[in-house]
Amino acid sequence: MIVAAKKETYLQAMERLEKIVRQIDNNELDIDILGEKIKEANEIIAFCTEKLTKADKEVEKLLQEKRQSEE
Repeated sequence: MIVAAKKETYLQAMERLEKIVRQIDNNELDIDILGEKIKEANEIIAFCTEKLTKADKEVEKLLQEKRQSEE
């Protein structure tokens, strides 16, 4: 699975990424597959970064609304 599933959670994506990192660290990947796995890892990182950025913006919005309601 190269592209993140539409309903994949952040946790599931991180687990996939950790598996790839373990495989690379343990030299478990054939050189022919290594490039594919690195590409997949980069896509997972982009997906997770997007999720974190979105969550951060939502938290900031909630905090700002809370501050405004307290004024």
